[in-house]
Amino acid sequence: MSQFDKDDVEALGLLKLDVLGIRMQSAMAHAVAEISRVDDVEIDLDDEAQVPFDDKTTFTMISEAGTLGVFQIESPGQRELVGKSGIDSFDDIITDISLFRPGPVKSDMITPYLEAKQGWKTVHYIHDDLRPILEQTRGVVVFHEQVIEMIALFTGVSYAEADEKRRALGDVEGMAQTKLWFHPARSDGAMRCRWWSGSGRCSRPSRRSASARRTPRPSRCRPTSRLRLKAHYPAHFPAGVLTHDPGMYPKRLILEDARQFGIGVHGLDVNASDTDYVVEVAEETDAGYAIRLALAEVKGISGAEVARIVAARSEAPYVSLSDFFQRARCLATGAGATGAGRWVRHDLPHRGW
Repeated sequence: MSQFDKDDVEALGLLKLDVLGIRMQSAMAHAVAEISRVDDVEIDLDDEAQVPFDDKTTFTMISEAGTLGVFQIESPGQRELVGKSGIDSFDDIITDISLFRPGPVKSDMITPYLEAKQGWKTVHYIHDDLRPILEQTRGVVVFHEQVIEMIALFTGVSYAEADEKRRALGDVEGMAQTKLWFHPARSDGAMRCRWWSGSGRCSRPSRRSASARRTPRPSRCRPTSRLRLKAHYPAHFPAGVLTHDPGMYPKRLILEDARQFGIGVHGLDVNASDTDYVVEVAEETDAGYAIRLALAEVKGISGAEVARIVAARSEAPYVSLSDFFQRARCLATGAGATGAGRWVRHDLPHRGW
C-alpha cells in the first residue's frame, strides 16, 4: 500500500483501490454476536446459503422503505427511490444504489428507469445488440461497464481502450475529442449516430452520468448481508447500529424505527444494562424482543465507571442504592453531583430502591 498521488499511480499502470473503513461492519458483527448470545444461532455472513441473494422477506422490507440504519440505502431520497421502484432481485438493489448518485440524478435517469420498471412505458432499445447490455437496467445507461461495453461493441476496440474513451467523456473537451474519434471508428453509421445523439431511451454517453457497478465481496460487504440482518433480526441489527453509530440518523430515530418493527425498548437498569446496547427476550412485545439501553449512553459516565458497574454485579445483583454505591464506587471518582452521580441518584430511587 502507498499514499502516492492517484493520478501518478494510474499513469504507472498500478492498481488503485479505495480502502474504506466503515462502522457498519462493526454494527453487523455486534448483531451477529447478539444473535449467537440470545438465540444460540450461529450466522456466517460469508455463507451464501445463509445470506441468499433471493430472500423475499428482505425484498419486501426494502420495497416498503424499511431501510433506516442500513448503510448505502438509508437516506430519505434512497428510501423514496426503493419504495417507488420495488425490489424483486439482488440486481435491483445494486441498480437502485447506483442510480441514486449525483450523475444519474442530475441526468434524470431515475425517471425513465422507474417508468420502464413499473410498466408505465415500454422498454426501448435503439438496436437489438444493446439488449444484453441494457436489459438489467431497463434500457437506461446506469453503469460505467455499460458505457465501456457499448463503445467496444460499436467500434470494435478492446475494453481497455473503451475505458480510456469513457474516461475522456468526463469533460467538454474530452467529449468533443471522443466524438470526433467515435464517428470514423463506428461500423454502422446510422445506428451509431442515433446512439451518440441521445435519441431513444439510451441517453448520451457520459462518464459522470453512470456509476461503477457495485457487487462487493466478500458477502459481509454485500448490501444483502446488512439488509437480511435487519429483515430477519429487527432487534439485533439496530442494537449493533446503536452501539457503533455508523449511520446518518440520531439514535432516537433508530429506536423509534425498531418500535415500528415490534421491538420493545427497555430503559437503563444497573442490573441489566451492559456497556453496549443488548437484546433481551421480551414476550410482551410483538416481535418477542427488546433493546436494552446501554450504560455508556449515560451523560458524563466514564468507561471505568461502566466497567466497575458491570464487573461488580457479576457476583450478585445490586439490591439497594447503598449496595450499588459501595460495590460500583461510582462516586469515588469524583463524579459527585454530575455525570454518573446524577444518573445514580435519579434512576435508582425511581426503581423503588
